[in-house]
Amino acid sequence: MKTAKLFEYDIADVTQKEALDNALRFIEGNRPAQIVTINPEMVNLSFKNKEFSNILKEADMLIPDGIGIKIAMSILGNRINRIAGIDFAYKLLLDCEKSGIPVAMIGTGEEILNKAVENIKNNMPDLRIVYTHNGFFDNPEEIYKALQAAAPKLVLAALGSPKQEFFIHNAKKYLKNGLLIGIGGSFDVWSGEVKRAPVIFQKLGLEWLYRVTTQPKRIKRIFPALPVFFLKVIRKKIGV
Repeated sequence: MKTAKLFEYDIADVTQKEALDNALRFIEGNRPAQIVTINPEMVNLSFKNKEFSNILKEADMLIPDGIGIKIAMSILGNRINRIAGIDFAYKLLLDCEKSGIPVAMIGTGEEILNKAVENIKNNMPDLRIVYTHNGFFDNPEEIYKALQAAAPKLVLAALGSPKQEFFIHNAKKYLKNGLLIGIGGSFDVWSGEVKRAPVIFQKLGLEWLYRVTTQPKRIKRIFPALPVFFLKVIRKKIGV
């Protein structure tokens, strides 16, 4: 798989189809694999949290989810495709339905999760969902053991970052094989609870701007995270 360096991390330089093909290979592999849909906030955190940094380094594929990653790679001289995590995960579910691959979904509130599952099943009636659990639990060990018993080949965890990446890293120890992916707020969108940005915003890579204008509380999360991230990228570019 072709990759390009962003600081210490190997970012997948692939098309969406190539990413999906790789994901299906991970699903059919003989060990558990992890895909991270990486964004600038994750990179910022990795500079402060060694354990999280190691998880990013050990991931089987780092998908450039955030438009900030795509821009950063361009600054560093690498033109790569942005692959929106929510679209990637949905298309992967469609592939799982066709192939009868068992799926687990973990995250968000119970009502939202149930609605997301209902909507997905309406569009993918043959999808095998073998385990679900909301994102509010005190003992992750119980979830790990439940996953072990259900033996899904694809686990989608929507717990928010970095919680979902740590959860997945630990869950891998309980599974013989399969693929685990953190998908942030995807269940909220699939449930209909949160409206996704209009297509024009998606195509222009401005979903973040739409989310900020419709959910002002996100401003604190994005700023100063983005300026800090791009300052680091520029310093990397000029060798400072």
